[in-house]
Amino acid sequence: MTSTSLPRRVAPLGVLAALVWAPAPGAAQLPDSIPPRDTTVFRVEGIRVQATRPVTTVGGASAIEVDLDSLALPVAATAEEVLRALPMVHVRTNSRGEAEVTVRGSESRQVAVLFDGVPLTLGWDARTDVSVLPAGAASEVTVVRGLSSILHGPNVLGGVVEMNVGRGDRVRGESRLTASIGGDDRRGFGLTALGSRPFETDGGTGVVRAGVGFRDSPGFPLPGDVSEPVPVERDLRLNTDSRIVNGFLSARYTADGGAWGSLSAASFDAERGIAGELGSDGPRLWLYPEIRRKIVAASGGTGFRDTPLGRGDLEFSVGLDAGSTVIDSYATRAYDEIEGTEEGQGRTVTLRLLADHTLGSRADLRSSLTLADIGHETREDGESTDYRQRLFSLAGETVWRLVDGGWGALDGLRLSAGAAWDRGTTPETGGRPSLGTLDDWGGRVGLSALFRGGDFLAHAGLSRRGRFPSLRESYSEALNRFVPNPDLAPEHLVAFEAGVTSRFGRGEVQVVGFRHDLDGAIRRITLDDGRRQRINSDRLESTGVEILISQTFDRVEVGGDWMMQSVSLTDPGAATSQQPENMPERAGGAWLRLPLPAEAALTAEVEYTGPQFCQDPDSGGDVQLDGGTWLNGVLSRVFRTASGRGVEAQLSATNLADTTLYDQCGLPRPGRLFQLQFRVF
Repeated sequence: MTSTSLPRRVAPLGVLAALVWAPAPGAAQLPDSIPPRDTTVFRVEGIRVQATRPVTTVGGASAIEVDLDSLALPVAATAEEVLRALPMVHVRTNSRGEAEVTVRGSESRQVAVLFDGVPLTLGWDARTDVSVLPAGAASEVTVVRGLSSILHGPNVLGGVVEMNVGRGDRVRGESRLTASIGGDDRRGFGLTALGSRPFETDGGTGVVRAGVGFRDSPGFPLPGDVSEPVPVERDLRLNTDSRIVNGFLSARYTADGGAWGSLSAASFDAERGIAGELGSDGPRLWLYPEIRRKIVAASGGTGFRDTPLGRGDLEFSVGLDAGSTVIDSYATRAYDEIEGTEEGQGRTVTLRLLADHTLGSRADLRSSLTLADIGHETREDGESTDYRQRLFSLAGETVWRLVDGGWGALDGLRLSAGAAWDRGTTPETGGRPSLGTLDDWGGRVGLSALFRGGDFLAHAGLSRRGRFPSLRESYSEALNRFVPNPDLAPEHLVAFEAGVTSRFGRGEVQVVGFRHDLDGAIRRITLDDGRRQRINSDRLESTGVEILISQTFDRVEVGGDWMMQSVSLTDPGAATSQQPENMPERAGGAWLRLPLPAEAALTAEVEYTGPQFCQDPDSGGDVQLDGGTWLNGVLSRVFRTASGRGVEAQLSATNLADTTLYDQCGLPRPGRLFQLQFRVF
């Protein structure tokens, strides 16, 4: 789907851990124990929040927190649009039409996506297509670029995306109703309606939120120097039309004593085409006449309570992630002859338990238990095949306040450490050999130090974690395009990061260095007969640095980000490809937001992606894709009605220079697109 590129804005929030520790007036005070959430971040209240802001977790990992209300999202937006807007986050559309998320030198299956604490990446493919998650459902999104905690569950290695819908400490409780309508210059059209309503009882307060979205697109615009091998209408990418309907419903209740509960549900229904690889003799000519996804998450907690040993809290999350797809494979680019159909139905049930307790006055203990039952059924040419995987993780970690209240130049010092034990089994494998029972361990240690009265923060973290092969990686044939490999072994990532965040003027700067060593990296190769197979490589290494900067001059806001990394792959000699795939070694951007008279604003953005390698879809050999720069802009104005409501008009331009950039071999990103939308609030 086409999307409005959003400014990579990093708000002037300063050093977020700093004022949490500092005793200065107006600083948010850190509670006596760790708040009951998956990623505990340092946050400053009372400072105006822009679209995104850098934060640092208690565990010594860098992160970005997103306030969705301040993002200029397109109509019927999905999580893909949100994540494409963020610095240091790489989103690409693969040959299956799925939007994948990666950070640093990781692969998309190493990044966890949590929906109200429920891990959506525990499934048939061990990753989540973020283009099917409605963005309006989330009250906030946090992206951790490393491993901030050992408690996230199994198969979490290189990053975490948290979408809080009914849980979290920033769920808004005011009455709101907004509606949006919009279209683009390629005759795309969309509608969105969002609302929330608080309520009170004798014993507590709550809020109900709901939303629905619809989008109809005739397809992606072709970049100016790209052509299809067959005639197309209105310079659109062939077979990229789509129609989607998404929605969500969420309710949260908090009792006066601190206990709380939430129930959230999201739905996505679509039919969409998938662009075939250009320049390939055997492109993937697929069309999805049906894509359905249903997610239900129930969460609750006791709130922190006094115990004989101090203070503690219990939390639970139960999730159901069910989806189905129908794939029609066509013989030619005319899309008039179906040569094969595959139906897939998946269901993942997860249970997560979290327990927190104080250890004296200077330490906290946290523990988690995660259970996941993954089932998948494929039906091809009338034959049905069943698969099942069960995952288990038990973890614990502590946070020690080594210095609290100041010691010379040091205002605060925290040490966190944790360990986990994971187990995976595959009781149903479609008649093929089972992976057996796999056991693995994980561990991490993190350090955060605060200086200069809350204006300078240093952090570092070291972690080791493994990932079990997914059912799809081991057993899928994908309409005879892949050869199963039940001999796949787990991959293991040792990751280190260290960085500083400092306030200067009315802005801040964050610099983070990182190192990833991935042993047994699971990757795709092309066999002599043209089919693909997934194998374990020897090692994938990446070393790099990330820089985020923002500043405000009067009412003008500017900022930018830059990532440089060196990635190397050591692979078996039989592999045709010897380069890491889809990992640009340079990427970044810069943005400017200029307020105009009459409640208008202009935002301009430059987005750069450096060269990267992909695998030729026919030979499997390495192909270098050129890098390039996108220019994006948004012009908006707010009008006030006599009734007091606001109407925002927004005109956006994506890829204004019509630059050609490829997500992978044969798959260019969309060309120039203009969008106009109106929002009533």
